[in-house]
Amino acid sequence: MTDPHPSTPRPATISDVAREAGTGKTSVSRYLNGETNVLSADLRQRIEAAIARLNYRPNQMARGLKRGRNRLLGMLAADLTNPYTVEVLQGVEAACHALGYMPLICHAANEVEMERRYLQLLTTYRVEGMIVNALGAEEDVLRPLRGGGIPAVLVDRTVEGFEADLIGLDNDAAIEAGIRHLIECGFASIHFVVQPFEQVSSRRQREAAFRAMLATAGRPVPPTVVLDTTDAAALDAALADVDARIDAALRAGGRAALFAANAPVALALARHLHARFGAAWQTRAALLSIDDPEWAELIGITTIRQPTYDIGYKAVEFVHERIDGAAGDVRVALLPGELIARASTAG
Repeated sequence: MTDPHPSTPRPATISDVAREAGTGKTSVSRYLNGETNVLSADLRQRIEAAIARLNYRPNQMARGLKRGRNRLLGMLAADLTNPYTVEVLQGVEAACHALGYMPLICHAANEVEMERRYLQLLTTYRVEGMIVNALGAEEDVLRPLRGGGIPAVLVDRTVEGFEADLIGLDNDAAIEAGIRHLIECGFASIHFVVQPFEQVSSRRQREAAFRAMLATAGRPVPPTVVLDTTDAAALDAALADVDARIDAALRAGGRAALFAANAPVALALARHLHARFGAAWQTRAALLSIDDPEWAELIGITTIRQPTYDIGYKAVEFVHERIDGAAGDVRVALLPGELIARASTAG
């Protein structure tokens, strides 16, 4: 009678490989660790054949812990719903694969308490390094990394009081490229729209760069529009402010140009403009955004594309170098963006 619940075959062990190859576990261990120069050609062939016959797979976690290495990298992401984060993750995963790491990805969902909990959890897993796209609000949240001696690399955002290598966009250059493009396209009314920015370094840098560069160009610097998508009343007030600026520009015979600090802001603005003006909203207002999500191309929004893949890849390289003992001052790598001109800013 056939057993309805056949037992799953037991995975082969290093002892099984040694027995199959007619040698000891020490020789097999040396083979697995790459110390093949101390083994004869015949013994190497026997071990290789035994591994193939038994379909042996080494327990990498156990081997890593025995050597004090587990090849785990933690990545804490502030917001996985943001296309920027997803694109950075592609670079992180590619670099982890190339360098032999396993990424553990945690989503803080823009909540400080969730960020704190995940950081504590990752330290209990004894990750070898951390890549942190922090909320940026509280330095004490990151203290477990410092106390545990875990190398960390920050992506996009600095955290005051926490010194670590940083990878991100060259915000000053990106803002300058955007303003130059809008001025060259003939826009006189240019407005910066950003989410609450006081506690997020990259948003602060973009807002400050916008004001400084518009002033340098001899243009009026209107108050920054703060678009809080988490507060319905505040959002309605901000969009009403945007409408007033668009109407003022139209009365003056031109179009207002809205410079969105990132993709979530650009999406909120595009939805609002479409709801107010319909499909021809780009004849009433121009829109330019940092970030280049796929939907931006579909509706013709001019963007400044971030080198997201390169940011993620470089972050893993930086933390890998620190794990391997690289010392020295904190490193900052600011990568250039790419202006993608589309219909939303056309004359």
